[in-house]
Amino acid sequence: MSTFGIIFRVTTYGESHGKSVGCIVDNCPPGLPLVESDIQPQLSRRRPGQSNLTTPRDEKDLVAIQSGTEFGITLGTPIGLIVPNQDQRPHDYSETDFYPRPSHADWTYLQKYGVKASSGGGRASARETVGRVAAGAIAEKYLKLAYGIEFVAFVSSVSNITMPFIQYENEERVFPQDFWDFLNNITRDEVDKDLVRCPDKETSEKMKERILLAKDAKDSVGGTVTCIIRNVPPGLGEPCFDKLEAKLAHAMLSIPATKGFDIGSGFKGTTLLGHQHNDPWVKKNEKGILGTKTNNSGGIQGGITNGENIYFRVAFKPPATISQEQETATYDGKDGILAARGRHDPCVVPRAVPIVESMAALVIMDALMIQKSRQATASLLPPITNLPPTMSGAVQNNFKSK
Repeated sequence: MSTFGIIFRVTTYGESHGKSVGCIVDNCPPGLPLVESDIQPQLSRRRPGQSNLTTPRDEKDLVAIQSGTEFGITLGTPIGLIVPNQDQRPHDYSETDFYPRPSHADWTYLQKYGVKASSGGGRASARETVGRVAAGAIAEKYLKLAYGIEFVAFVSSVSNITMPFIQYENEERVFPQDFWDFLNNITRDEVDKDLVRCPDKETSEKMKERILLAKDAKDSVGGTVTCIIRNVPPGLGEPCFDKLEAKLAHAMLSIPATKGFDIGSGFKGTTLLGHQHNDPWVKKNEKGILGTKTNNSGGIQGGITNGENIYFRVAFKPPATISQEQETATYDGKDGILAARGRHDPCVVPRAVPIVESMAALVIMDALMIQKSRQATASLLPPITNLPPTMSGAVQNNFKSK
């Protein structure tokens, strides 16, 4: 389906080499200051042609708001966003009329729909993510203004080159203290100082060399993106099937080229004992609000946010379309050689950073609106009496109108 979200709903449209791409955003709260310059920075971070590490396709990705605002303020009605495609080259894909590209969606789309886009990847192309990023920028602005929530993602590995603390090995801890200090303080400005968007300079230089080596060989490499979400209020997430980590996994694995997701301690946490992995509760402030001493849970327990920072990692495979000759088969099963043309990323992870942030923002925005609707309707009921003191206070504090 092309729609994501329950209350804050985003529907994307457009193919890789069509006239435009974009989206419709439903149920954005009214009264939010919103103009194109609020959305453009994230689109500019995602756009192709940024450096010799990405595809040379030259798209400016300039967004225009078509509806849903007046005098720079959201009306609460559907917001239409359009981004024209300016640098289409459909003729670069004539080979795919005969050969389905290995590990691409040419064959599977044809099996599903009985027809497929003849140029590029159609809806399977990362070009589709333009609409997601535009919508995510709107969600981010609201979340920043209303709650101070921040989203920062960065490239944590390319091929087998990994930031030092990600490959940390210790029998009693998931990550070293340096990891926590880094996650709690890294900014987008620091991430964007480097073309690879890896904020560790020594590691970044090795990543650049690896990407360019693949590019020169007409090949591609994969990698991972790590994301931190700060200042998320507790109580978000809808057990049992829409737990917040499940929604984040859904969102991330819907991004083209993704093949893996882990949150908090992830797979590394399976190597620890329970007493090593558990996050003890501590009083965080003079109001008696609880928090955790450690954060191996990644800010989510029982599928519900606990008020700590959320962090997760997304794995991206090597881009499927490469110009290197590959033995494969035609659509009718005849052996042949495919050397794809076109302009493609030798590694998608630098441009995936804003896509990951945007999808995370859509998840948090939708979860927040669901929880606020629950609190608002519960706040209309008479006060609950005859409950144990601790439970009564928690219920009244949680559901009172804010």
